[in-house]
This record gives sequence, structure tokens and C-alpha cells, in this order.
Amino acid sequence: MSKELANKIVNKMMAEDKFSQWLCIETVLIEQGHCILKMKVRDEMVNGFGIAHGGIAFSFADSALAFASNAYGRLSVALECSISFAVAVNVNDELTCEARELSLTNKTGTYHIEISNQKKEKVAFFKGTVYRTSKEWEV
Repeated sequence: MSKELANKIVNKMMAEDKFSQWLCIETVLIEQGHCILKMKVRDEMVNGFGIAHGGIAFSFADSALAFASNAYGRLSVALECSISFAVAVNVNDELTCEARELSLTNKTGTYHIEISNQKKEKVAFFKGTVYRTSKEWEV
């Protein structure tokens, strides 16, 4: 039931998440505290240097944080997030993002998220902490 609940919640979130839709995020795996997502970098995502804007990787990882943390059924929101960029991301790169739970308490959850490209190079590392509200998702 928990995997079914996780997928229902993420489907509901994606239906309302216009930015994740604009990123063309595909869900590969959704579980409580864990998810894998994919997306492809498009021309309109580059900055003045001709590489993907850092906000693209940040937003991709932020979506993974939201999906992994909310999959338990409790509404969770970001408290603190940080990202380190390891390798430049280019147009047509196919990115995979994996969120893994590091810690879960009644009030907070902490997650490590790695983004890799199609060459299996790790392009960014994201750490996010969420606040777990008492509000339950209605699905």
C-alpha cells in the first residue's frame, strides 16, 4: 500500500506542479523517502554561458526532494536546501536525479540528491531538509 500511496501523492503533486511540468520531468521510481526522476535539457534552459542555468539542476533536485518527502502521506515543505555543481550541464543532456532519505523524524526529513548525466557523470549534489507538517495528503 505504501508504494501505491506514494505514487498517488506524486501524481497529484505533478498535476498541479506547472514548473515540474515545464521541466518535462518523468518519474522513474517513487517510494517513500526515495525517488528517481529523468529530464532532458532544452535550449530555453541555458544561461549566458551556453550551459544549463544552475536553477534548472536546483529545481530538478527540489522536485525530487518534494516527491520523496511527501510520499509518506504528510505534507512536507522545504526548510533548507543547498547544491554543489560538479560538471557543466549542456543542451540535450539527459539527466537522472535520485533522492535518498538520510534521516526522518516526526518533524523533519533530510535528503541527499544526486544528479547524473547520460554519461553517468555526477553533475550536481543537493542536500535538502523538509519540515513535516501534521497535514495529511488527501488522495
